[in-house]
Amino acid sequence: MLEDQVSSPSELAQKLHAPLGNVSYHVRILASLNLIKLVSETPRRGSVEHHYTAVAIPVISDEAWSNVPEIVKNAMVAAALEQLGATINAAAAAGGFNRPEMHLSRTALELDEEGWARMAEETRRWMERVEEIGHEAADRLAEAGRSGDHATMVTMVFESPARDDAEEHEHGTAHRRASDGSHPRSSAA
Repeated sequence: MLEDQVSSPSELAQKLHAPLGNVSYHVRILASLNLIKLVSETPRRGSVEHHYTAVAIPVISDEAWSNVPEIVKNAMVAAALEQLGATINAAAAAGGFNRPEMHLSRTALELDEEGWARMAEETRRWMERVEEIGHEAADRLAEAGRSGDHATMVTMVFESPARDDAEEHEHGTAHRRASDGSHPRSSAA
């Protein structure tokens, strides 16, 4: 929420439908970690209302995420999904899913602890490679003195509700492949 606008703990508590004391506590924690910063103070009925903004989109390690309080996790995920939904809807309205290289997949899996660990590691590796590809493309574009097409890639691995066997078989994997039927050279999934 603080990536999009400056807010006070009171304003955040109202939007989150959460107790002000809880939100204030978590805002102090985020500020102490330098993930948000104080940008203004407003006198309010004998006290001072503090207004914060996000410093940057943080990369949060698995260890740090495991220590984040549940209310903060839920708020962070909700805010990210809200932003993501707006980005995807705007892209769809602008024809952003019309490229033949476009790719959209959903795969339902049943994982044990080792499977979760392997999925997490593979996702990290894959995203590192995606960043390399982006840097390589930026270098080529800079060398050519031109700009490229904007692209967004979303990767999510999350625990989902159980489904019955018939539904799982029917919906286990859904793919949208390139128009020629092959796997796309680049993807956004």
